[in-house]
Amino acid sequence: MKKLLPLLPRPTRYLGSEWGTVHKDLASVKVHIALGFPDLYEIGMSYLGQKILYEIVNNNPDFYAERAYVPCQETAGIMREHDELLATLESDTPVKDLDALGISLTHELCYTNVLYMLDLSGIPLKAADRTEDHPLIIAGGGACFNAEPMADFLDVMMIGDGEESILRVLETIADCKEKGLGRADKLTALSKLAGIYIPSFFDPENPGDFSVEKAIVDDLNPIDFPENQVLPYGKAIHDRLTLEIARGCTRGCRFCQAGVIYRPVRERTPKTLTNTLMKGLDKTGYEETSYLSLSTGDYSALDTLFAKSFDHCAAEQISISLPSLRVGSLSAPIMERIATIRRTGATLAPEAGSQRLRDVINKGISEQQLLDHSQMLFENGWQSIKLYFMIGLPTETFEDLDAILDLCVKVRDIGGPHVKVMQISAAISPFVPKPHTPFQWERQSSLDEINEKLDYLREKFSKYKRIKLKFHIPRMSFLEGIFSRGDRKLGPVVQKAYERGAIFTSWKDHMSLPEFLEAMKEEGLSPEDYLAARDVDQRLPWDHISSGVSKKYLLTERNRSFKEKMTDDCRYAECNSCGVCEFDGRKSLLKDQAIESDIRPKMVFTERDQTGEVPPFVQEEKPDLGIKGSHFRIWYTKTGTTAYLSQLDLAPVFERAMRRAKLPLTFSQGFHPMPLISFGRALPVAVESQAEWMNVMYRTELTSEEVVERLNEQMPIGILMTRADTLTLSRKQPQPQIEDFAITFNGDDEAVAARMAELRNFLESEEYVIKHKTKKGFKDKDIRPTVQSYEEVAPNKVIIHFDWTNLYLSPTKMLAVICPKSTLLDYSLMKLDQRFE
Repeated sequence: MKKLLPLLPRPTRYLGSEWGTVHKDLASVKVHIALGFPDLYEIGMSYLGQKILYEIVNNNPDFYAERAYVPCQETAGIMREHDELLATLESDTPVKDLDALGISLTHELCYTNVLYMLDLSGIPLKAADRTEDHPLIIAGGGACFNAEPMADFLDVMMIGDGEESILRVLETIADCKEKGLGRADKLTALSKLAGIYIPSFFDPENPGDFSVEKAIVDDLNPIDFPENQVLPYGKAIHDRLTLEIARGCTRGCRFCQAGVIYRPVRERTPKTLTNTLMKGLDKTGYEETSYLSLSTGDYSALDTLFAKSFDHCAAEQISISLPSLRVGSLSAPIMERIATIRRTGATLAPEAGSQRLRDVINKGISEQQLLDHSQMLFENGWQSIKLYFMIGLPTETFEDLDAILDLCVKVRDIGGPHVKVMQISAAISPFVPKPHTPFQWERQSSLDEINEKLDYLREKFSKYKRIKLKFHIPRMSFLEGIFSRGDRKLGPVVQKAYERGAIFTSWKDHMSLPEFLEAMKEEGLSPEDYLAARDVDQRLPWDHISSGVSKKYLLTERNRSFKEKMTDDCRYAECNSCGVCEFDGRKSLLKDQAIESDIRPKMVFTERDQTGEVPPFVQEEKPDLGIKGSHFRIWYTKTGTTAYLSQLDLAPVFERAMRRAKLPLTFSQGFHPMPLISFGRALPVAVESQAEWMNVMYRTELTSEEVVERLNEQMPIGILMTRADTLTLSRKQPQPQIEDFAITFNGDDEAVAARMAELRNFLESEEYVIKHKTKKGFKDKDIRPTVQSYEEVAPNKVIIHFDWTNLYLSPTKMLAVICPKSTLLDYSLMKLDQRFE
């Protein structure tokens, strides 16, 4: 694919040269795989699971894991036009030539994108049609707990935790390769591993006692967390150092699938996390970190962890975010700490407006707790709060919908008139009854019912100021409900919908139902059948996949919900006998693994360290980050794949490199301090350069030599610091106006001669007027005076000395006019020098 980079939109998605990437000798590894994500680069680069597996696999010298993402439709069209197949980012190896392709199934709406990925790779969509020449297609992720609609397309599914499973899978593949075993024998060998499901080995019509238990890592602390993370080019959706502080949640929300399939709770210790944080920040240079868990505020040592890490982060302008916060789970001192770094919007999830319905779903929070939490946010400077609600929950009435507005009004009013720009948002999502939950037997509301309720809420909310109603697209939840509780009969529906053009279904502007509904009709299937209530005695399509939680427990919770009875969190109360844990004489339903593992909650403290008296926050004195100690113009080369980085892409690359190099950046003043880094004239994308520069201010005195040396140790492939010129401490510095470019034409002799003739026509003319687009429209511009001088150095190469004093125009745009039938595949540009002459 890399030869097409000059033609691709957003080529930084396909470079594979980012800081932190791993490059191995392909001849030296036993198993070569791609970790694929069925969405765009910036989405996949935000997925923590891929980062974890990438480092685990590549730490083993026998295995090599690269990355692969789904290209946008425009890129796919260019690939097909040029007969190019999807390839890995790091080595540009066609995916079809690997031993395996691992695909993350994080949600049901990505299913057609999996087929899109296989199609672009030249791999048969159906597992039954693949031969010994094709890679094994292995899926993992939360959706694998019922991915029967994808069974026809997947060779292997990894159920549960992947840190240990992935190595066992690769070891098995390596052993089979060494023995010369074929595809069928590989699948048989893999089926014997914990947590591995081979869909072709299961007959849904004759299930018998077939069962696959999830794989589980019983203690996260010994598992190395990825510190050498790949730093994305461009802006990833979540572009920060993410630390998984705990896995699992036993709050017992009855709608929550993750709270079931990731049991038991396993916490990392504050010492482990603090060490990982410091090393991770040192090795990545990130300016933001996030503490991640299903319910971050329930981490038993959150205050202890925050106390250990906050001052270091604040001193280096590193912000801390805490997603997935539960109402009442954040102490005042922690909130005060966060407020000193940044106060963006806060998000709370009451899920239901009335206390009755919150008891039905076992949310475990009261209205007063939510109001107290909101008041604390306002007192610490927050001005906007988003409240998440679901509609269509079991037993819901219109009185429960009225309670949503009532709760939003109370939150607004508790802020008081002094909050000048307050905004309360109610984000509404239709309820989807998920597998492996107490509500897995319940019906899902129809589209008409959901739209009726949304219309009702719109009318109610329209009369209130400072309260905004937002909602998840009902069609998405409708489709999610069909596939989340679907069976293998939906496989042909996925394929037919894909063949009709259904891709990127989780994107608002791509979501279209007709392709799926038409396919279902052709297959004789009804959406209503999949959304209907299920009998508690009937076999469910996912019953052969064991999360370790018993049906008996789920039915008990379902019955308690209808009685509006609450169930306590077993972390801090009595065991609820869900079936997962093996302690106090209980037998885990994960019987195959319980023999070797200690399956039970692994907590730092037996009680949350925020429940007692928490000392007030006293921050150490912040260093002055605005000191100007030294100022340099740093010159660097930008060659190879880094030519495709725009100046916007380069800014975070350099800032993070300087943080890794321990170069103390000077920051601007104000609410959102920024490092004092400025760049020269932007180099056009796809153009290489031997002479780029940036001006950088540091807080201490440094020598030119140490700046260059320390930065070169932190540069991605293709960028090399050549020198650092000392500047005055003034921020305004002159910019060179003379730039030398080498233009080299590619192709056969006839084509090169034709383009050289077009270029000579320009160079030898007295004037060369073009239509130049400005903010006010098109204007005639004579671009010939921009050429100071030129010389032909080869039959296909010219060096031009440009003078931009009176007019600047991108050299690539000039060539597009001078040689109108050429593209960036037909020539290359290299900036040779910049001068003040």
